[in-house]
Amino acid sequence: MASLLACLLLLPVFDQADSLTVHHDGHYLEIRGSNIPGGPIRINYLEAYCRAGSTDADWVKHTVISHTCKRLAPPNDAKLIRLRDTLVDGLEVDHTITAHSDYVAFELLAKNPTTNRSEAHWAQPCVRVGPFTGYGGDFKGNLDDYLPKCFLFFEGKLTRMPTDNWNKKARYTPGQVWVPKGVPRDDANPRPLSDRVPSSGLIGCFSANEKQVLAMAWEPYQELFQGVARCLHSDFRLGGLEPGTVRKIKGRIYIVPNDIPALLKRYQADFPEHAP
Repeated sequence: MASLLACLLLLPVFDQADSLTVHHDGHYLEIRGSNIPGGPIRINYLEAYCRAGSTDADWVKHTVISHTCKRLAPPNDAKLIRLRDTLVDGLEVDHTITAHSDYVAFELLAKNPTTNRSEAHWAQPCVRVGPFTGYGGDFKGNLDDYLPKCFLFFEGKLTRMPTDNWNKKARYTPGQVWVPKGVPRDDANPRPLSDRVPSSGLIGCFSANEKQVLAMAWEPYQELFQGVARCLHSDFRLGGLEPGTVRKIKGRIYIVPNDIPALLKRYQADFPEHAP
């Protein structure tokens, strides 16, 4: 008994008052916590489900697939949210969103109960990071001002934005898209497409005082994206589900101290599929 008590005393103690909570209003997901710089993290969840052939296509007429979102039980739990998205082509995506001490876990189950192949190839949660990085709201002022706070990885090295060979030409501007190996470059966001290939599925940003980091990853992932609402994306891949097909998808949003080696260690443990 004494040895058991000694072991328990060595376990880390988490202050529940500082742990994260989640809230969804039917369109936006908020991650709340007393230690988040700039206040809650707002996420357009989900901004869109998308068709293939999207890199140089009309966003409204071609790419976006309409969907409805329904909240499932429990209705008032600030640590757990369950949602069901139903696309117009019949695809159903169930979301289980769980808040922890310093991260939020996303577990998705996509299923096609129809007799036709789904057109949904990817989807985008749009994470708004302007207040976290110390800049303004979504669409005011110079929308590139937060870029030096943002990062992704090339050849295993953290690289701040804007990266080398920053592309400025596309159907829609500004913004920047990075497509990993194995994903067709014709199936990305119709924003400027970088010729650089990320070595990691992790993308994130530093807080205004650089003491904290917000980072995100999904598996499988379609692209990494810096957008036009002071936002960052790791957009997850669906791949067009055949009739009767079920696919599991997972995601993480970390809000942690600025310790990149520690963050990478957690990311690698959570996403072993992303190992080189």
